Amino acid sequence: MGLYAIGDLHLHYQSPLKSKRQLTEKVWKNHEEKFRSICARKLAPDDTLVLVGDHSWGRNMSECEDDLRYIEELPGRKILTRGNHDMFWDAGKTEQLNELFAGRLRFLQNSYDSYRDYALVATKGHCFEGPFYLDARGRIIGWDEEAEEKSKKLVERELQRLRLSFEAARAAGYRKYIVFLHYPPTSILEEGSGFTEMAEDYGAEQLIYAHCHGERRFHDSIEGERNGVLYRLVSGDYLKWQPVKLLD
Repeated sequence: MGLYAIGDLHLHYQSPLKSKRQLTEKVWKNHEEKFRSICARKLAPDDTLVLVGDHSWGRNMSECEDDLRYIEELPGRKILTRGNHDMFWDAGKTEQLNELFAGRLRFLQNSYDSYRDYALVATKGHCFEGPFYLDARGRIIGWDEEAEEKSKKLVERELQRLRLSFEAARAAGYRKYIVFLHYPPTSILEEGSGFTEMAEDYGAEQLIYAHCHGERRFHDSIEGERNGVLYRLVSGDYLKWQPVKLLD
């Protein structure tokens, strides 16, 4: 019995593939079959796999049916969190998704799930990714203030959602937590954020995130242990499609 995580499957069985990276980079070639084969060898029926956002390129449920069926057929219990490309998933209609896929998939939003004596809390998250402008020496020479203000509002909304998850788990008696975000907890210009502060305030043991693709982006945010929280990037291309084990 183990708890595993990976993000960014970016499936597209019923929708057009527009990502240049997925079309050209070797790590993405036949990644669906690679991942399916790895899971068949690595995961047991009593394992739990958390899929940390960006499950499908489909824009609605009719374009995601085969993608979700693919996930459903993977071994073990599957818990899904929201990513920025998951257009099929309206946060306000999460319970409808859970009713539709009851006993097959669990969609986690504004609530928590559990593994042993741990509460698994999640939200999509957000961080300011730009546009900001750097010179050849990496110094900031320009900044889009309007984009920054919009980003701050999104961060605040996601922090509220994460707090709802923590408080629901705390009310149920949980005191051990693992946090799942799709976006990294900090932007490349931040040392900390509301997400790192909240993880520390609630005593979370791990914060798991995805979203960062390609060699140049793998180290955009916090990695390793900091202030008692272990930060891990689980983007599929970073892991080369090997889900990482978080707990036995």
